[in-house]
Parts: sequence; structure tokens; C-alpha cells
Amino acid sequence: MKYFALMILLLSTEILLGQTSSLAIKLLKTKNLIALWDFKEVKGEKRKSLLGPYELSEMDGSIDRLPEGPLSGYSAKFGHGAYLALQNSQTGRLNIYGPGQGVTVAAWVKWTGETTGFVGGMWNEYLDGGKRQYGLFVSLPHYNGKNQVCGHISYTGKPTPPFPYSSDYSASKQEVRANEWTFVSFTYDGQDIRSYLNGEFQAREKELILNTKGFEGYPDGLIQSKNPYNFPDGIGNNGSDFTVGAVLLKRGMGNFFKGQIGGLAVFNRALSAKELKKLAKQ
Repeated sequence: MKYFALMILLLSTEILLGQTSSLAIKLLKTKNLIALWDFKEVKGEKRKSLLGPYELSEMDGSIDRLPEGPLSGYSAKFGHGAYLALQNSQTGRLNIYGPGQGVTVAAWVKWTGETTGFVGGMWNEYLDGGKRQYGLFVSLPHYNGKNQVCGHISYTGKPTPPFPYSSDYSASKQEVRANEWTFVSFTYDGQDIRSYLNGEFQAREKELILNTKGFEGYPDGLIQSKNPYNFPDGIGNNGSDFTVGAVLLKRGMGNFFKGQIGGLAVFNRALSAKELKKLAKQ
């Protein structure tokens, strides 16, 4: 009955949206979708999810709308210090956590190629020592993720012992090309984090991880694979807000995404490689 009700809801959504793109409809038909933003709203308006009661508010300024994007024909332009947020008390089913719990975050972005960029998720690196849960980034260079799609998961919400930052992320073997629309995503199935570029997964061999030499237990540094990245701990229920375009650091909001985001989807399971490849085809 639940599945039948969901299908009725999806069919009704298609009729109501009318002009919804085939990609958005494909996403709405994918099982376990929690939220989907197509960023068609003009600056000053809340960005509303096509599914669920999730409205992202502008913070620290306004975010322009540009007339191009893969889902609605529009996109939100980031890079001037403003970001989008949903308070933790309003996250509802976006508050994904627990042992063995899966998650997928997928987005369509046009990244400028500058600095680390947070795309979306529940990720807070400062309050109470950290409230990290899950998050999609582009370019995390400190631990072998420069210019790559990176999927971050945390159980404790805090840095990865004995290091000063959280190193628990996958990083795609392929690099994200600047200034072109790209489908970036990561999955977590309760055991492994995997990063995908344009729906394609490429495994990485074990390698020496930068900035890990000389720490307790790692005199010669940490050697591991970044894709997939093994992390059996699960996702913690750590109280983060859901943000798009930036995360809270010790110095304030940072890791600002620079460029355009034309779509963002969150699922409470790990999508298969076949499903992501299908979503990559427009």
C-alpha cells in the first residue's frame, strides 16, 4: 500500500509540475528520495524542495538565479559569502543517521575550479567540537581529494583521531572540470563511501595520505584507498543544520562553493552504480 501511495503521489507531482524536466521526473521516481531542489526561485525567495516540506533560507546575503540549469532551466549562483540553510529542528527525514544506514547526495554543479566547495548536507565542523554527519564536497585537498568529488561521513561529529580534521571521506579518481555542468554524487551503504563523477565510479589503489605523517600510530603516514573509502562506523545523529554552499568552521562560515548549483537530491539509501549512471544521462 505504501508503494502504491507513493506512485500516486509521484504521478500527481508530474501533473502538477507540468513543465518539470525529464531529469526531475526521473529523480522523483527513484526510490527513497527525501528531497529535491531545482533552484528555480528568484533571489530573496526560499528554495523549496519538490518533495517534502524542506525550504532552504538565504543566509548572509542573497543568492542570484541564473537562466540555465539541468532540472528547471535555472540555477543558484554561489560564491559571494551567502549560503542556504535549514535549521536542525526542521530537517525531518533529512536527519539521516544510524548504524548500517545508507545515504546518497547528488548534485548538478558548474564549479569555477576555485578552492574547496561544500555542495550540500548536514556538516558542521565547529560547534561542540563538531556536528558532522554527511556532506558532499568538491575538492578536499588536505587528505588526497584535490579537485575531486568527495563524500564525507562522520559518526562522532568530530575530527578523525589522531588527526586535526576529519579524514573520513571518499574522493573520486577523476577530477571535476571547471566551468562546465557536472553531475557529482556520493553514496554510503553503512560500510563504504563511494564518490562518482558523471555517474561513473572509478576505484583508487591504496596510497599514502597527505598530511598524516608523524601522528601517533602513523610515523610514516596513513596508507588507504580513497575510493571506495571503508567506514563501517555509521552516521551519527549529531545535530547539524542542513546547509548548501558553505559549512560552519572555527573562523565562521567557510568552504564556500563557487559556481552554480542547478539541482540537489538527497536519498536515505545508497543508490546503485546503475541508478547513478541512469541519472547522469540527460
